[in-house]
Amino acid sequence: MRISRLDGKRVALWGWGREGRAAYRAIRSRLPSLPLTLFCSPDEGHLARQLGDAMLEVRTSVDADALADFEIVVKSPGISPYRDDARAAAERGTRFIGGTALWFAEHAASGRGRTLCVTGTKGKSTTTALLAHLLRAGGHRTALAGNIGLPMLELLDQDTAQDAPEFWVIELSSYQTGDVADSGAHPDLAIVLNIFPEHLDWHGGETRYVTDKLRLLSDAHPRIAVVNAHDPAITAVPLPHSDVRRFGDRDGWHLQGDALYRGDALVMDTTHLPLPGRHNRGNLCAVLAAIEALGLDAPALAPHAATFRPLPHRLQPIGTREGITYVNDSISTTPHATLAALACYADQRVALLAGGHDRGIDWSNFAEAMRTRAPAAIVTLGQNGPKIHDLLAPVAREAGFALSAAADLAHAVAQARTALGGEGVVLLSPGAPSFGMYQDYVARGRHFAALAGFDPDAISAIPGLGIA
Repeated sequence: MRISRLDGKRVALWGWGREGRAAYRAIRSRLPSLPLTLFCSPDEGHLARQLGDAMLEVRTSVDADALADFEIVVKSPGISPYRDDARAAAERGTRFIGGTALWFAEHAASGRGRTLCVTGTKGKSTTTALLAHLLRAGGHRTALAGNIGLPMLELLDQDTAQDAPEFWVIELSSYQTGDVADSGAHPDLAIVLNIFPEHLDWHGGETRYVTDKLRLLSDAHPRIAVVNAHDPAITAVPLPHSDVRRFGDRDGWHLQGDALYRGDALVMDTTHLPLPGRHNRGNLCAVLAAIEALGLDAPALAPHAATFRPLPHRLQPIGTREGITYVNDSISTTPHATLAALACYADQRVALLAGGHDRGIDWSNFAEAMRTRAPAAIVTLGQNGPKIHDLLAPVAREAGFALSAAADLAHAVAQARTALGGEGVVLLSPGAPSFGMYQDYVARGRHFAALAGFDPDAISAIPGLGIA
């Protein structure tokens, strides 16, 4: 739905985080006299009232009846459309859309540049940033935005500018993939990396999570679909409307050991690249498959991966003090991601910090893996910390690794230092979100850096956001 079509309708905003504020500014810039109602928390309401917008009503409570008063509710991504009040309002005719849907509808109508979308349970931020990096290295004006840290609506005015990007590289979470489909737009290219259980509380279960995630392929009908050849959930999606390119198989871009190949042709060794973990070097294959599908010279651009700047909070070494190296993988929100992080440091003594918000994800496979792949120590914390600890206790006795529980991150870091005895790696790879303890994974990673004795500001900037 284009923003102009909101005119004359009863419209509300739901949420006043960065996405919510971007939606407000985009709507207000085009419809300055449209009455708007904002549903948000009391603290957010105080900030919103400071705008002095006489056409903005702020409400700090919400229920199904309140939502049902509106024809359109523009909601922030973190608010699930499956919660009871939203479902009840939807049954009464309220339509819920996101800022991503508004941007895609505007872009499809009048924007310039090709839209390249990236999603996946793990690795989507690094893949998105790496794709933008290589396109820029090839001389192409490129936007890097979306879930990675810059709402698309913040760049709305750049969409029709004379120097508009040639490529829009957009990271999408599972909260946003449906927005693209609902907008009616068709991305020029979509990369889907992998599917593992995540965000089950928002989606209401694993089946719906997978369905929502894959709507970028099944319902948005991208012109080109770049998919992981080794993920059966992805390859099972019928894609009659898309030119399908696979990465990871021997006919296309793939790894043999640490060597990067295009079919039978050796392209380069990847061990020197600033891409921690083999999974990230595998995602380079997805990027190069996408670049090739766009008609560009992928082998010529591949070496520019050597100048990529890794993103913060993703297997990020933040420094060494008194013999201990601290690695910030705060964005790790699944047990699978934690296993991948441990694999990167399999040859070193590691104290792992694991646990956070409990979304109902099963850690049994992780516990089983610790029988043969355990670090020197594991410290559990957070809401699901006790559950993880109970699963690991019998395994720890058999496998011989140290196991302890901490009340908070400060205690966890202290226990990890003690367990290592002055030598090794303290790895924050919690395998769970930060909700309840921190505002987001960024705040968690920044606190970890401070506890380790490093400047949080120095480790937090995301390189390359915006248009360049």
